[in-house]
Amino acid sequence: MSGSDETIAVVVVTYNSEPLLADLIASLGPGLDGLDWHLVCADNASADGTVETLRRLAPAATVVRMGRNAGYAAGINAGVAAAGPHDAVLVLNPDVRLGAGCGRELLAALRTPGTGIAVPRLVDGDGGLIFTMRREPSILRVLGDALLGAERAGRYPALGEVVTDHASYASAAVTAWAEGSTLLVSAECWRRCAPWEESFFLYSEETDFALRARDAGFVTRFTPAARAVHLEGDSRRSPGLWALLTLNRVRLYRRRHGRLATAAFWAALLLRELSRALLRKRPSQAAVRALVSPARLRETPGPHSVRPAA
Repeated sequence: MSGSDETIAVVVVTYNSEPLLADLIASLGPGLDGLDWHLVCADNASADGTVETLRRLAPAATVVRMGRNAGYAAGINAGVAAAGPHDAVLVLNPDVRLGAGCGRELLAALRTPGTGIAVPRLVDGDGGLIFTMRREPSILRVLGDALLGAERAGRYPALGEVVTDHASYASAAVTAWAEGSTLLVSAECWRRCAPWEESFFLYSEETDFALRARDAGFVTRFTPAARAVHLEGDSRRSPGLWALLTLNRVRLYRRRHGRLATAAFWAALLLRELSRALLRKRPSQAAVRALVSPARLRETPGPHSVRPAA
């Protein structure tokens, strides 16, 4: 795993991820070709053969047993803490497959002055472009999503949080934040902006980190020459996960804005989810129930929060 003067700590958080590991690990060699790297996996108390499979397929990897389902941010923090000396941290979901040379392209982008985070062009398992770039959350963007739909609103910077213009993914760009499945973070950015906020448990932790990094002078740089596949999870299909994602959007907004603005953001999100709930979409029905529950908005997210709603 050598060939570069810079070392990459590859940090993966696993949770019952056994079926995904063989393809992930097989992609690391070609994806990080020419780089020094080492793999660290933080396992959130998997009940399947995740740890055993890791030790068999990647015997040189460092495995951190969390002892509980501690969440994504906690796993990332523990993985980086257990990593050896490094110049950058590559955060990967288990369902990511790196394209050939992805790491070199991301590292080249990270060398651009002012860059703290570099992200690749992602496609799904069928080869379709994944809209990974994001604008900062705002009340108007939630309303745009509610009234126009995320994809249509995303074509207009003022109205959409997700950047949905295909042409925007053809060239390198600076983005407010990007989905967190595949991120290369410079050691300096990590030192100044870490740890990731563990109270989110799952969702919005990458948003929080990228926005805090931007506050500290580090931009997130989209790098289309770097390619990877993300099989993606089931947050849009799971009522429990969608409710947690929605709640964490409010919690994140509240960390950066006052009470009145947060109340307006909450109302806009409620309108969005109500419009979908009336169409009998179960994830949005669960999100509405969560949004109108003061206790759910106050609580620190945890494993109980991600159980699918009845």
